[in-house]
Amino acid sequence: MDFPFFKTKVEGLSKKLNLSDPSERWEYFHLKAGPEIEKIKTYLEKNSFIAYLLGKKNSGKGTYSKLLIEIFGEDRMAQISIGDLVRSVHKAVEASEEEKKSLIEFLEKNYRGYLPIEKAIDALLGRDLKTLLPTEFILALLKREISKVSKKALFLDGFPRNLDQVSYSLFFRELIGYRDDPDFFVLIDLPEKVIEERMKYRRVCPKCQTSRNLKLLPTTKIDYHQDKKEFYLSCDNPTCSGAEMISKEGGDLGMEGIRDRLNIDANLINKANSLYGIPKILLRNSIPADQAKNLADDYEITPEYSYKWNEAEKKVVVIEKPWVFADDEGVPSVSLLAPAVVVSLIKQLVKVLGI
Repeated sequence: MDFPFFKTKVEGLSKKLNLSDPSERWEYFHLKAGPEIEKIKTYLEKNSFIAYLLGKKNSGKGTYSKLLIEIFGEDRMAQISIGDLVRSVHKAVEASEEEKKSLIEFLEKNYRGYLPIEKAIDALLGRDLKTLLPTEFILALLKREISKVSKKALFLDGFPRNLDQVSYSLFFRELIGYRDDPDFFVLIDLPEKVIEERMKYRRVCPKCQTSRNLKLLPTTKIDYHQDKKEFYLSCDNPTCSGAEMISKEGGDLGMEGIRDRLNIDANLINKANSLYGIPKILLRNSIPADQAKNLADDYEITPEYSYKWNEAEKKVVVIEKPWVFADDEGVPSVSLLAPAVVVSLIKQLVKVLGI
């Protein structure tokens, strides 16, 4: 399927902004999509929606959601990652009998499926390695989590997870009481080279779970472990007090380690795009290098970063240069920074919601 190019460049806006800086990012969003942001804010005062985020691994689903929440506020929007949800429930149930009892009580009222509750919990805890978590069980966990966040606009990351779950997603809003609110798919496209570099250099804050990239999207704080001779990122979220960002588990396994997952994701995106009756937002991460000047401002395009340690001054020297790569068709391309993709998302969101 073809994802259209989206122009974020606005004639007459020549100010260069640092999109890694939260305050300048705020200014950027309002310069590029101010009227649309105000329309969505007004809409969210009385309404909500459900967005199903579909994209290959490391396509930016969590990052885009967090940037939207940054713009519109946690009181209006929430993001739920199915993978993070399952892991958190696993950890809580394993550590506390009281939490396990609470979960079982919820499941007895809300779970309907072919696998007994106790066996499903054994699968959740890894005691039953032959049994996969059924969709009905995941739906119950998701319903439980949604009940904790109240009625907000929701971005669901990781559901549907396979082709069989697509039909579930079409009726999910009825299951959780969002009968009058619209739902839609957000389909994300990006070249495999971008996925590979994101996997290799991805770093995550252990406190707020914000994701950045040592090579492609650093924070404003880069530090150096002199004993390990390693550069690292410190989270620039004020509430995290400069926490050191860490590698994502499994990120060093390479593309072939996730090849099957990538193929499933590609099939999911194509399946979702072929459905009638549910709107789609199409997000494209990359643009041809020879069209970049017409479609985006220079500061919206992903640069490549490397670092040197200045021993005399005891500080990190940041080296920035353009990052050009071959996309899946061999076309020399550049990648858009996440805020530029979110501008496209915001503008399309206004159209999908009809506001």
